[in-house]
Amino acid sequence: MPFEKELGELADHTRAALAMGGEDKLARRRAEGVLDARERLDRLLDAGSFVEWGMFARGILPEVRDRSPADGKVAGFGRIEGRPVGVVSNDFTVLGASSSVVNGKKIRHVRETVDRRGMPLVLLGESSGARMPDRMGAPGRAILGQDPLEFRRLRSSPWVSALLGSCYGSSTWYGCMSDFVVMRKGATMAVASSRVTSMAIGQEVDPEELGGWELHTGTTGLVDVAVDTDEEALDTVRRVLSYLPSSAAETPPVATVPAGSDEASQSILDVFPESRSSVYDVRTVIGRIADRDSLFELKPRFGKSLVTAFVRMDGHSVGVVANNPKFKGGAIDVDSMHKATSFLVLCDSFNIPLVFLVDQPGFLIGVEGEKRGAPGRIMNWMNALAQVTVPKLSIVMRKSYGQAYLNMGGGRYSDALACWPMADLGFMDPSLAVNVLHGVKQSEEPERFEALRSDVARDTSAWALAALYEAHAVLDPRDTRRWLKEMLALHRRGKTVSEHRLANWPTSY
Repeated sequence: MPFEKELGELADHTRAALAMGGEDKLARRRAEGVLDARERLDRLLDAGSFVEWGMFARGILPEVRDRSPADGKVAGFGRIEGRPVGVVSNDFTVLGASSSVVNGKKIRHVRETVDRRGMPLVLLGESSGARMPDRMGAPGRAILGQDPLEFRRLRSSPWVSALLGSCYGSSTWYGCMSDFVVMRKGATMAVASSRVTSMAIGQEVDPEELGGWELHTGTTGLVDVAVDTDEEALDTVRRVLSYLPSSAAETPPVATVPAGSDEASQSILDVFPESRSSVYDVRTVIGRIADRDSLFELKPRFGKSLVTAFVRMDGHSVGVVANNPKFKGGAIDVDSMHKATSFLVLCDSFNIPLVFLVDQPGFLIGVEGEKRGAPGRIMNWMNALAQVTVPKLSIVMRKSYGQAYLNMGGGRYSDALACWPMADLGFMDPSLAVNVLHGVKQSEEPERFEALRSDVARDTSAWALAALYEAHAVLDPRDTRRWLKEMLALHRRGKTVSEHRLANWPTSY
């Protein structure tokens, strides 16, 4: 056979790359129920669609060249539901997938290609951080910062990260730069490992406490969703991408509308309480307005008094920002402010219309909120909202008090605003206002209290707002889905992509 020697060398190099860190390390992962870097790609991508770049890359130092197949990062391109994506899957069996000069070049090449050609980037994180001794001393400093755009996001295409093991260094940086992050329980994300951190601060540090899923889904908000297995994480990546366009220059894909989606809205009053003080879970309301089974919530454990979620409306992707009275009565706390702002940026960057479902008593005030910079967070939210150019629709279901009326799409901050007949649009709860303004308590002067309460509540109804043409419609709640479908169809006419004024907004702050 011609070129038998050369083709034999190709086969040998291919086998060596596919062997990754060796059978012993791969067997240990199988025993732990954890996929390896290439199995993850098989699960993530459409069958047979992966084209690898840099299979024969190796570590730059002679002492690691023979034990660094693909230099610890499997990179290339494939398809998800037929759409092209760029992927980087860290291979922890090879030098802990540590960051090096060569695999850094691979990542940069994939990043540049997805930006230039308009496709999502999927990053499957698991890494030990910087490779030593490459990063030591002055030569190590010279390696850093050679790409001035390495840590800059212009959101020309969506980035999705899956944190699937120990994630330090680059896996952490890229996770924090991504638009969506899913984490396998048991994985960690931190600046440095618990061992390094323990040595630095002189005390033992638990990896879960340092950077586990509970911390990042409930406290920092850096992770959107936590799941139990690698397989669930990769399926979650596929699902979230189904709501997003391939690039900022496109609109999201349109899905088939499941049967029964319109009928569900007729039972909305079954889950919305008649008493204005009763608690309910707004997700049950969203489920009756959106296409059936399309609700996909982001950050459900963070800032719980506000829901941010992707849904589909008549097959089209929509972002929902909804107050949730189940938690803190729907009062908006500092975490909710951060959550809302980041979601506005995400939706506007990728051409997803926004729907606000409003039932809030105002911002959660107090010393703790002030210490955490609540006023600045409120203005960050308003700054972002003022720059959003995707269609914005707002529905006041029950309460909408104070400055938060604007943050939730009131005034000129929405393209159309509707109220349900039970809407209450005062500056604060009337009973509280009587105490604040007049110092009168119901228990002490019930008749005067009721008279003052009636006076404070004057002109706060849906009809008063509609009379001023500040509300553009008053809806039977059962007609909400129909109204939203009509309004969204109206605003899809003509220009269909955002002006992307928020493309350079920080990914975390």
